[in-house]
Amino acid sequence: MMSAFASALPALRDAVAALLRHRLALIALAVFLPMGGVFFNYEIHPDQARYRFLGIANLEYLFGDDELFLGFEPSFAINFYGAAMQTPLVLVERALSIEESRHIFISRQMLHYFLFLTAGLFAYLLAFRLIKNEGLALFATLLFLLHPRVYGASFGNTKDIPFASMFMVALFLTHRAFRKDALWAFALLGIGVGILINLRIMGVVLLAGVLMMQALRLLGASNTEERKRVLLNGGAFALSASIVSYILLPYLWPDPATRVVEWWTTLSQHPAYLNELFRGRVVNSQSQPADYMLTWFSITIPPFALPLGIIGAIALFARWTRLRGRALSDRRFSVEALIVGCFAVPLIAIALLSPTVYGGWRQTYFVWAPFSLLAAFGLRWLLEAAPTARLRTFAYGASAIGLGTTFVTIALLHPFPNSHFNFLVDRTTPEYLTSQFRTNTLAGAGLALKKLLNSRPSSLARVAHTPIIKASSLILPESARNRLIPEHKSIAEFSIERVSGNSDGNALSVVSAYNNTLWAVVRQEPAENPYPAVYEKALLGAPAARSEYDVYVNRADRSLVYVKEPCAGPVARDEFFLLIFDEDAGDLPTEERSLGRAFRFYEFGSVFDGKCVAEVPLPDYDVAGIRTGQMRTADGDPRWEAAFPYQAPDFFHAAYQAADSVEPRARAEFSIYSEEDASALIYIREPCDPFDVENPFFIHVTPERESDLPPERRALGFDARDFDFALRGIVFDGKCIARAPLPDYPIASIRTGQWIRGEGETWEATLRLNSVTANIRDSP
Repeated sequence: MMSAFASALPALRDAVAALLRHRLALIALAVFLPMGGVFFNYEIHPDQARYRFLGIANLEYLFGDDELFLGFEPSFAINFYGAAMQTPLVLVERALSIEESRHIFISRQMLHYFLFLTAGLFAYLLAFRLIKNEGLALFATLLFLLHPRVYGASFGNTKDIPFASMFMVALFLTHRAFRKDALWAFALLGIGVGILINLRIMGVVLLAGVLMMQALRLLGASNTEERKRVLLNGGAFALSASIVSYILLPYLWPDPATRVVEWWTTLSQHPAYLNELFRGRVVNSQSQPADYMLTWFSITIPPFALPLGIIGAIALFARWTRLRGRALSDRRFSVEALIVGCFAVPLIAIALLSPTVYGGWRQTYFVWAPFSLLAAFGLRWLLEAAPTARLRTFAYGASAIGLGTTFVTIALLHPFPNSHFNFLVDRTTPEYLTSQFRTNTLAGAGLALKKLLNSRPSSLARVAHTPIIKASSLILPESARNRLIPEHKSIAEFSIERVSGNSDGNALSVVSAYNNTLWAVVRQEPAENPYPAVYEKALLGAPAARSEYDVYVNRADRSLVYVKEPCAGPVARDEFFLLIFDEDAGDLPTEERSLGRAFRFYEFGSVFDGKCVAEVPLPDYDVAGIRTGQMRTADGDPRWEAAFPYQAPDFFHAAYQAADSVEPRARAEFSIYSEEDASALIYIREPCDPFDVENPFFIHVTPERESDLPPERRALGFDARDFDFALRGIVFDGKCIARAPLPDYPIASIRTGQWIRGEGETWEATLRLNSVTANIRDSP
């Protein structure tokens, strides 16, 4: 081992020495490090907490626990994003034993920002290798880092900026692969592109681009040896990209063929359904105008960069024209073509295919990586075309002024540079700006919250709870967070309101950018607290579950009521989770269950008279069972949980009485009955205790006609309808009884029993039309 380490030292010394030659870039990046310090502590986007939970879920999934995936809201499709960014952040957090929420999210912001600056270093190295000029390489680096919106998002954006940063790294690896033209270089590029795809599905743009260039090189190959090398390199690239993408997305592992299709179809047409203002009219994320992305790109980038990028693209086309038939053999052509393509193709594809886009152009922030390189090509062309040294000096000076102006813009907009618009729109008239474009971003809520607390330095502040206020409070110092009392909006004393334009005179303080109010602190008259009545109504019945909270089912109003007393206040940072199982769909496998959501107590509840009471509505479909509890923020483990069927105990008592009067269809560890209309199976065991129903049950239904099976089950030959007893049954008077519905198609046979996860079946019974067999297997 020591000899291997010693042999690696010369290569490491050479790499460090080569890097130290680029002192300009290192000095510039060193300046950016303390710059970032002033942005920490300001904002936490709700996505930061949500995607941190994704990192925890992926980490738990590695050890066989997929329950955390159920806590995600389907509209965000979060479980389709992989482990490449979020899981390492959680590992760092756990390795350093960071548990306090403020420190957790500041550390995440620092690591996001460090990744962004690392991408700036790769931007310099790539530009230097392409242009062979340190000044122009430094220009490309500073331009990449100083885009106001991109820089402002580099601390808290959990997907778009890591993806843009990795895209710049992948472009560098692309240049290295085509320059070395070696198997290892293309395999390394495949690893980079695999990570890229794991961060965002748009990474396939670079995957397809590299494979296309390899296909062109294959067509232009002059001999068998060259064709073999191109094929091997392309195969190594595609294989390593595919393997890495798969490994880093644990959600695909159980059923790769089905889930890859599901992943692609879901993320290529994201389920988010949002409305926003664009060019004076409201547009929907599912059907944006063709010029949506291009317009947002044009009105938010540093204005001097736009003509430079266009000039750079034209200059590259002119160079390729001069190469004529020698383009494919030119080592720079492949990388230059990919740089142009990685900017143009996504914008053209979005215009033509109309995928789901929203929030300005943040989902395509990654195109800023190739565009900043195009701008450097454009500046090089101007310098080469300038006939005199004075004009060249003027070009350098104008570019330096442009970068300096952008730096000043970021400083003046602090801490909201991601609200930047350039001079192509009227920024000084709030009435115009807010009537044309979406301006009230989530940035600013945290500052508004701090203003409220600062105005009441020794008092508690009862603030209306919202997801953004919840997120913003996580980064407050503990002393300030303890003075913040979140409340249901109807009974809160203060609210933090999103505003577009000018706020009304009731605002106690405002947060503004470009004369445009983003957020206002408003004092409001609290309404009468409705939760004492909810509490009184809940106590008329018995709780469905008892844990840290007693959980009641209000079937008349279709809601769940959570009650805790005595209670000084819920653990505000620990989210509740609620998993609702659809009766009509049967008991689906864990990953397909119909509705999972996470919520905060103050979204649906209040604290009064030493009681904590919350009421959460249930969906309007027939509910089979419910699993709920609270998840610890620090590690994602349940702090408490409970599972129970939606049906009242009287329902099961009646089912027991009906079954007790007839002979069972099968006898095993449970006696198994079928309802008269064969719509369900009834499982009864007596005497029985909760230990007997800890293991899950399985039901394998074989239909008379294979065509009745769901398409995804036909390869199995049966319909799997597994269930947990807690969601389908109850224990009472020493008896265990469960009811499991059956499909409504003609059934040939049913095999059912219990099993232990990872170990196998403990007992089974097979029910046929005219015969029944039962086999009992001892538990291991």
